[in-house]
Amino acid sequence: MEDADKENMNPIDFSDRCRGAIWGQIVGDAAALGTHWIYDLDAMRALYTELAGFEEPREGHYHFGKKPGDLTHYGEAALVMAESVAALGRFDQFHFGARFIEHFGSASYKGYLDKATRGTLERKAAFEREHPGHEFVFQSGADDQQMATVSRLAPLVVAHFHDSHLLECVGRATRVTQDNDRAVLYAKADALLLLELLRGRDFRWALNETAETIIKEPIRGAEAHRDIRNAQQAESLSVTEATDQFGQGCPLPQSFPASIQCVLKHGGNYRDAILANIGAGGDNAGRGAMLGAWMGAMLGVNAIPEEWRRKLRSFDALEVAVEAIVGRVRVTR
Repeated sequence: MEDADKENMNPIDFSDRCRGAIWGQIVGDAAALGTHWIYDLDAMRALYTELAGFEEPREGHYHFGKKPGDLTHYGEAALVMAESVAALGRFDQFHFGARFIEHFGSASYKGYLDKATRGTLERKAAFEREHPGHEFVFQSGADDQQMATVSRLAPLVVAHFHDSHLLECVGRATRVTQDNDRAVLYAKADALLLLELLRGRDFRWALNETAETIIKEPIRGAEAHRDIRNAQQAESLSVTEATDQFGQGCPLPQSFPASIQCVLKHGGNYRDAILANIGAGGDNAGRGAMLGAWMGAMLGVNAIPEEWRRKLRSFDALEVAVEAIVGRVRVTR
């Protein structure tokens, strides 16, 4: 290995980075539960005078009725992904898709249904009406370019760390609920960045490597490359300022560069990055899941506050899934 490469390597144990990516993704979501989709920052401050993470949703909020430690719909889908990957040791669109439908299409599910989920449920139901007896292949999800897939990719990327066809797998995973070229592109960019961080690369090095790889994608590659460069140029801003500049909303052209800028600003401390992201408002749960995975991969699982991990009401289920996934990767390493 060249000396320049060694300087950009992270000495944290590989298995701890794998654990950190998955835990970091789901904790990043759960920490934003109560403040999720509050766009008016004055209103947020009026509700919560001091943001500490894991705020309880107030009456009238999208997630009202959930308690601190519960997951948003993003986090619930990430847990479904983790358990599916853990069961098989790899991603399978049919296995994940069936469990996704079972979870979100159940009459007992009372949480929020985003556009990607609603559209996928509707398209599967329509297919079954029009093609009775035929198998739905789970590659025609909603036409959606928001954060559904990038908020749950960590288990897949960890499980397929050695897979030369990782990006093809990411494409299939995206189209389960987001049959949209832009969603596929940003999911690939997210996976490439996460892959470099799992290899132990420094965040800035990994970001440059991702930018130079993603620009080669024939469909919208230049768009994701531009967003990475714009995020780098905004590093001097506060996270709130940068998020306001890029946009607080769910679409990936807003949320992807805002998430990158947050890590550039607070890349040495998981807690600080998550709280800065929460304070920027908007779709902070989706961004928190995305950047939480990057931070966990970069800093390792022990950088994620243990009290935050143990606040998760799904702690036991997630721990079983994480250890099953990481155990297989460690054996093949």
